[in-house]
Amino acid sequence: MTSPTPVRCAIYTRKSSEEGLDQGFNTLDAQHEACAAYVASQKHEGWRLVKDRFDDGGFSGGNTDRPALQRLLAESTRAVSA
Repeated sequence: MTSPTPVRCAIYTRKSSEEGLDQGFNTLDAQHEACAAYVASQKHEGWRLVKDRFDDGGFSGGNTDRPALQRLLAESTRAVSA
């Protein structure tokens, strides 16, 4: 039996307001936890979670001017061209 092809998975989370982000466990954490659990459930398919987090708290979804989103896009482009 062959091993599945590894699939690197990144999680991007966003919340449009900063309200509640100062809590010990906030909505970005909850989003990340849910997505990480799904990635873990696909381990048999070769899915692996990257270590970096891509969280944009307090940024509107109305445009792509979000630091973590831009960092994720840049890193994914580098990974594809490598």
